[in-house]
Amino acid sequence: MNYLAIDTSSLRLTVLARKGEETAVFCAQGREQHSVVLMDAVGEVLARLSLALRELDFVACTVGPGSFTGIRIGISCAKGLCFGADLPALGVTTLSAIAYAEKAEDKVAVVDAGHGHVYAEGFGRAHLPAGFYSVEEIASHAAKTQARILSAEEVPLPASAVDIAKGLDCACLAGTPHPASRLAAVYLRKSNAEEGR
Repeated sequence: MNYLAIDTSSLRLTVLARKGEETAVFCAQGREQHSVVLMDAVGEVLARLSLALRELDFVACTVGPGSFTGIRIGISCAKGLCFGADLPALGVTTLSAIAYAEKAEDKVAVVDAGHGHVYAEGFGRAHLPAGFYSVEEIASHAAKTQARILSAEEVPLPASAVDIAKGLDCACLAGTPHPASRLAAVYLRKSNAEEGR
């Protein structure tokens, strides 16, 4: 299986390409640079594997939750590549990618939502629907269910760091691609601008 996977939902930009059993990963810090660096990163990982866009089975990207602007950048890039090369797409939630990066069964994947809140989803015996929660709610839930809290970036509670590239790769291997027109953002709350109105 050959695919390209993009994560622009956080401060770190991650782009992964897979060609059969080989993978190539590009990571860079700095949310302000995602739109500037993304296409070069795509070209770099494909070149490292001598992989052409037309050889891909699909293009995947994280669809949220996370940075509102970052998510839109990733989805726009994925859709553009898919429509241009007539490829299907695969949307992966950021929380699923985080969860796939860790083998523990009972886990809570979290993304910083600011102001003492996180986006979170619980798996296994720690089942919790994806949503917007206070740090206290997640800490209490994890303690009650003896779950590991996982994150791909720094969050306002004790969490084990995971490799988002590994999680993206696992989610892509388990996912089912669909038409690129169905690729859509997953927002678990309104943006700060919308809430400020």
